Amino acid sequence: MGTYYVPRNYKGESRILYIFTAKSLITTGVGALIGSIFFFIFGMILGYTAVGVIIMGIFGVLGWMYGAIKIPTISGIAVTKKVGGESLDEIINRYIKFKAKRRIYSYADTKDEEIEEDTKEEK
Repeated sequence: MGTYYVPRNYKGESRILYIFTAKSLITTGVGALIGSIFFFIFGMILGYTAVGVIIMGIFGVLGWMYGAIKIPTISGIAVTKKVGGESLDEIINRYIKFKAKRRIYSYADTKDEEIEEDTKEEK
């Protein structure tokens, strides 16, 4: 008998706590770090510690969503056909790069201005 290679799915083995990949754990930490600024403002300065903790948790969840969520392909929605299966952070980063590289051009049509000046001079 011969030996055969059986393919193995390694996709989920890089996860740390099942919901955290390395990227989503880092973005969760960054989100919580940003939220800790609000925790400091609301908790230490204003005395609303519970509000600060809630806001820090919200920023942590937003950071996790940024690093972990993939956009599903839904055939009824045209936008998801184009970006289906891609990570949310890749889409947002591509959009930011697109907006940063976009140039606004303005063209002056001198022919129309010259015609208008000629008609004003005739009057």
